[in-house]
Amino acid sequence: MQTFQETGLKPELIESITEIGFETPTPIQEKTIPFILESESDLIAMAQTGTGKTAAFGLPILHKMEQNTHGIQTIILCPTRELCLQITSDIKIYASKMNFAVIPVYGGAPIYEQISAIKKKCDMVVGTPGRVNDMIRRNKLDLSAIRFLVLDEADEMLKMGFKEEMDAILEQTPKVKQTLLFSATMPPDIKRMAGQYMNQPEIISVSRKNISNADISHEYCVTTPSNSYQALRRIADINPDIYGIVFCRTRQETKDIADKLMGDGYNADALHGDLSQAQRDYVMGRFRNRHLQILVATDVAARGLDVDNLTHVIHYHLPDDPENYIHRSGRTGRAGHKGISIAILAPAERRRVSFIEKQTGQKFEARPIPSGEEVFKKRMENYLDTVAAAEASGFDISKFEAVITEKLGGFSKDEIIEKFVALGFNKLHNDYKNATDLNATAGSSSRDRGPRGFRGDRDSRSKFTRYSINIGSKNDLRPDVLISLINRQTPDTKIAIGKIDIQSKISIFEADGEHEQQLIQAFKKARYKGVPLTLQTMGAEKRTRRKPNDFQGSFGKRSNFPRRKRN
Repeated sequence: MQTFQETGLKPELIESITEIGFETPTPIQEKTIPFILESESDLIAMAQTGTGKTAAFGLPILHKMEQNTHGIQTIILCPTRELCLQITSDIKIYASKMNFAVIPVYGGAPIYEQISAIKKKCDMVVGTPGRVNDMIRRNKLDLSAIRFLVLDEADEMLKMGFKEEMDAILEQTPKVKQTLLFSATMPPDIKRMAGQYMNQPEIISVSRKNISNADISHEYCVTTPSNSYQALRRIADINPDIYGIVFCRTRQETKDIADKLMGDGYNADALHGDLSQAQRDYVMGRFRNRHLQILVATDVAARGLDVDNLTHVIHYHLPDDPENYIHRSGRTGRAGHKGISIAILAPAERRRVSFIEKQTGQKFEARPIPSGEEVFKKRMENYLDTVAAAEASGFDISKFEAVITEKLGGFSKDEIIEKFVALGFNKLHNDYKNATDLNATAGSSSRDRGPRGFRGDRDSRSKFTRYSINIGSKNDLRPDVLISLINRQTPDTKIAIGKIDIQSKISIFEADGEHEQQLIQAFKKARYKGVPLTLQTMGAEKRTRRKPNDFQGSFGKRSNFPRRKRN
């Protein structure tokens, strides 16, 4: 396939996508569009965020849907409100020359408005599992006659705990339909869902080498965790025109980092799951209009966030799942624009870089954190370039010559220049005049450990404790799932994790011994897929001292008292 013209799509669709500049299909579009057009079979498509999935399923479905009919023909399920709205917007653009009504259904908005829209006319529903299931239970959404079911980012929906809702929704759909499942990964839960609800699906996969973007520069810097925020500041300061997303691991961390940035005068805000829909819309509106330069977000909150011309994606922590790195970094370097994906690493995380390089197909470059002097010089150069490029635009300064002379006449030219520069840079100069080197050296202290989810070096593991937990491969446990489980149980603490050994019925892992009691306490009421979890340190029973008796002294040695003779 060379162009969209050759796909056989209806002229109305070709006209619409030509108007928005679509010419050549992406790899996933090149594979899926002909399949869906020519087949009624189910499909599993493995593709990452940012590869054009919406057009990959949206265009052929619109081609096959019937116009001027009554009833819902298609249901598209996706994990977040943002992605729901983005898919709806894209589908409406594709169908702009056709008579189709596409209705978004998601939580956080008045349900009665969505019900009213569906009653008027609805050919396609795009929704989140929670709200769609709610409307089905109220008998306000009838999916009994749909022809197409799309599960977009199915792995994320399962990770977010929507399994029960998805099961309930799929049970309301007819047996005869075409099911299209799009997922970045293929965990066991996805395989089970495919086996239960799909009929011998075809599998299409886009290899990572095809989705790696040559317009993205992958970089990393290394500092101790206590200096991570200052490193973030310097990255922002040396890029005065930054327009990017900072990804954090938890909601609380997102709030904390955004609050710090705003308190330090940066044009930033946060996007996380605790915001109401109105608050999210307000933040996203400001970011899309570039009234914000920096958006601090969690992975889940940023799902479906489609913003053009991002200059930077900054990983305040590397994600637990390497696949998420691809999702994150793919948000920059789009539409022919250059972008930078930069990770702020703890010293022991260096080892993870080579593994992620294999996932992205791109080489990472180590970048030093700029010094205070470098930041100050760069910002001053940028300011002076702006001044030099400024045009008077008919402004007649001679009218104000008298007042200018009165106020500044007593200063020399050099003194006036110095004062103008000082006016704009006193704060920055005070911030950086005594700035220290933030770059971590090879001998950085292992006590200042990085975020969880990495295997430390020999020194950093010297204070690790071995733990066992009562789940293993039979429970579909994987190392990344175990790390995520630990993160969820201890969201406000950084606990370094070492080696992980997933066995059949139990798993053994290393973690920072300083947090032993906190970790054990956090898991006391935890459950995993309905299984109550038991976490304990390895060899705890061996460390329990026996109480002294007639034959054992307090130090565990045999006493000198004679044995009591038997009668």
